[in-house]
Amino acid sequence: MMLPPGLDPRTPVLVGVGQVVHRGGEPGLPGPVELATESLRRAGADSGTGDRLLRSADLIAAAAPVSRPYPDLGALVAAELGAAPKRTLQSVRFGGDAPQRLVNTVAQAIADGRCEVALITGAESVASWNAATRSGAALDWPEQAEEVRPTEIIGTDRGPNTEMETAAGLWGPVYFYALMETALRGRLGLSEAAHGERIGALWSRLSAVAARNPYAWQPSEQSVDDVLTPTRANRMVSTPYPKLLVANLSVDQGAGLILCSAAAADAAGVPRERWVFPHGGATATDEWFVSERADMSTSPAIAAAGRAALSGAGIGIDEVAHIDLYSCFPVAVQVAAEALGLPTDDPARPLSVTGGLTFAGGPGNNYATHSIATLADRLRADPSAYALASALGWYITKHGIGVYSARPPARLFRAVEAEVPAARRDTAADYTGPVTVEAYTVAYRKGPAPDHADEPEAVVISALTPAGARILVRASDADTIAAFTDGDPIGASADVAAADKLTLLTTERTVQ
Repeated sequence: MMLPPGLDPRTPVLVGVGQVVHRGGEPGLPGPVELATESLRRAGADSGTGDRLLRSADLIAAAAPVSRPYPDLGALVAAELGAAPKRTLQSVRFGGDAPQRLVNTVAQAIADGRCEVALITGAESVASWNAATRSGAALDWPEQAEEVRPTEIIGTDRGPNTEMETAAGLWGPVYFYALMETALRGRLGLSEAAHGERIGALWSRLSAVAARNPYAWQPSEQSVDDVLTPTRANRMVSTPYPKLLVANLSVDQGAGLILCSAAAADAAGVPRERWVFPHGGATATDEWFVSERADMSTSPAIAAAGRAALSGAGIGIDEVAHIDLYSCFPVAVQVAAEALGLPTDDPARPLSVTGGLTFAGGPGNNYATHSIATLADRLRADPSAYALASALGWYITKHGIGVYSARPPARLFRAVEAEVPAARRDTAADYTGPVTVEAYTVAYRKGPAPDHADEPEAVVISALTPAGARILVRASDADTIAAFTDGDPIGASADVAAADKLTLLTTERTVQ
């Protein structure tokens, strides 16, 4: 074969994709190394080159696994594949932005002539870990010394919470995202019922996509009522989220990608119809702590990264036909869609090609590798189209955007770290006095057996002082919990007496 006229031989190209899912009830308890290795073997078969490109890889990059925190997953996978890469890369320990950030990093290395063949992979085995814990079964997973390190660690990380956030009980995604969801509802001026219908319909549409995805963890279509109605199987977690509105991390899934230079793809004899090109790639970071963001329901960083990635591809968002937005919680999808200029309910352009982290599965840091692999298949079937993938880490904090197409790019790939305008708000952890309720979430605990009825545990309230500073309150007294479960005090006036004491003064607000 010969390269297309005008195509730089250093142009990065995605030539092989592989995915694997090991569902509950299937034999075995596979670990991350086994799943990641199998995904890359499938990527090799997908490329039409078998294990030739796998064995010749000079770089292996991995999304850091959570179910078994190997310090260098790529090195273990290389040994299984019989590869001897010169370099191994691994993402920082936490962050769903990792796969797109790794693609950008690897594609730039190829464009710079520092790499010819690269593998990107990741896998999680939380379901097998949980099953082994319940049954007492031994896990025959490889070991790796703690002092092992990859050649390079990709990305940035720091503690995710401020002291005020931790004191308010905002210690995990289900609480942060629920709080941001009600902040979004308040900004949109929607009632609980109207907003519930909005996010329930969004998630129902994602479930329909997952039902057609052979690699989905839960490939079954769910109605709006199925998604929104609390049951024993769909218990309330943190308002407005029952279980079917949150990411499902208890999965066994792996995905792998083969990227190489156009020259290497041509030399290896990869059929041209397998080629998919990264056209634009950008990363960006929002104000790190949620409580210090000017608006908890927007993402200036997604907007900035989206503009940069689309500009790199030389297109606008209206020219993108296939989309996968990182979909851990409904607020993340809505915020990203708004930042990128996408409607949330366009039947011609669904916002996921996998079904999202609830239904397709949320394998730790590695979800976006699955979405990129799925988009590659879409583009092979629609070679003149463009696709966009977004990836997200922590609490709508760290972001990666990639634009892809099977048509050759007009320019050599360049990864961009997008500049994000400052959007910070002061906080007032020790403030007492009058406030306006900005957002809230009621946290639930699973009730005692046998019925495990949901029990409100506390309400976390974000409120703004007259000076515009933000304070978080965690109240666990019955009267305050009842006021927020039975009413809808967004926008209400209140008085803060302590970090665990807020009294509503009004409850009037205008909703749709």
